[in-house]
Amino acid sequence: MNPLESLRLSWRSIRGHKLRSALTTLGIVIGIAAVIAFVTLGASLQAGIIGDISPDDQRNVYGWAAEPDTEGGPLAGAQPVFTQDDLEAVEELEDVDAAYGYANIQMQTVSNGNETVAQGNGLIASGPSYIREERLAEGRQFRMGEREAVLNPAAANQFEENVTVGDELTVTIFGGQQTTLEVVGITDTSEGQSPFEGFESSPRIYVPTDPYYTEQAAALSGGGDDTETDTGSDVRFLAIIVEAPSADDDDIDAARESATAYLESDRSDASELMGDDLAVRFRTSTELLQQLQDVLDLLRNFIVGIAAISLLVGSIGIANIMLVSVTERTREIGIMKAIGAQNRDVLGLFLTESVILGVIGSVLGTGLGLLGGYLGAQYIDLPLVYPLEYVALAVVVGMLVGIVAGLYPAWRAARTDPIDALRYE
Repeated sequence: MNPLESLRLSWRSIRGHKLRSALTTLGIVIGIAAVIAFVTLGASLQAGIIGDISPDDQRNVYGWAAEPDTEGGPLAGAQPVFTQDDLEAVEELEDVDAAYGYANIQMQTVSNGNETVAQGNGLIASGPSYIREERLAEGRQFRMGEREAVLNPAAANQFEENVTVGDELTVTIFGGQQTTLEVVGITDTSEGQSPFEGFESSPRIYVPTDPYYTEQAAALSGGGDDTETDTGSDVRFLAIIVEAPSADDDDIDAARESATAYLESDRSDASELMGDDLAVRFRTSTELLQQLQDVLDLLRNFIVGIAAISLLVGSIGIANIMLVSVTERTREIGIMKAIGAQNRDVLGLFLTESVILGVIGSVLGTGLGLLGGYLGAQYIDLPLVYPLEYVALAVVVGMLVGIVAGLYPAWRAARTDPIDALRYE
């Protein structure tokens, strides 16, 4: 039988039972749509997060000290072991461009003139280069040792009168201690600057570790303002950020190895507190985000597993309907064989019908999945990324489901005895 004739007859049979054919392909549509939609959202989420890592941030390595078997994300199990002397010594290493501490200072309120807003988190103490110049919409970086700050737009715009460069704010730190700061810059985005603080959008105020963190640490340890000059060796940082000369893998590895070797040596203050129980771990932004990627991959595999069950149900539906079709068209099969049709012609006819149902289901499922992924990405405000390899795979899977589900019904139709078929009522 001519393949085109087989295709025409199969399509006529499908059109003759529109509702039945639509219900048959529904399982395949749902399964493939779920896979495409969630894989699209996963790829878009990954692109959105990775896109937040600026080229300069890719040369940073983020370090903390924890027990070697501690699992988790950034700062999991971290202990405050790094001193200012350690940071200065690491910065002097040949393979290191800069090194500074990182701390998230708990606060209660932020005041702009007579207006006060409550804010518990978001006072980030770090080094000047933590905020890159190209990430500033206006102003400049803060200077170490000065009572200056850089705000993100969410922090600057949370007052009735927006904060601008040159304004002075009053921050009440957790415990009631108040400190002032001069706004010297505003960033171009409210998203986080590193994995330590996360990449979600929220109000953040960036200040130098000296004096803000060193003063607070001295106060908590029982000292006062008169101990400020002694805090260089006494204040301990929970985290350290080391900048390599460039984002080249070799430079990053060299900076990581040099910093680790020094901090774990007897020359560092950190080694005294780490002992044999703690170890320094350094991770880049990409490495820290790999944990999130692993979670996304796990979610994707879970959805694919659910979709596979749906595809199985869809294939059973196709097989069932094809068996019904064989029974309904028994006399037609007998007539076809009586006028000279071979077993392979009958086999090809019913197999073609099954494949068409599978392809229709995969095409509709792909379209629905792409639409669902687009709407989801727009709702969450993510850059849209379509996994084209899954689109192609969806059509192939639809064809395979049609072939596998239609093999037995088509084989049964081809094996039908023409004499018995002509007698069938």
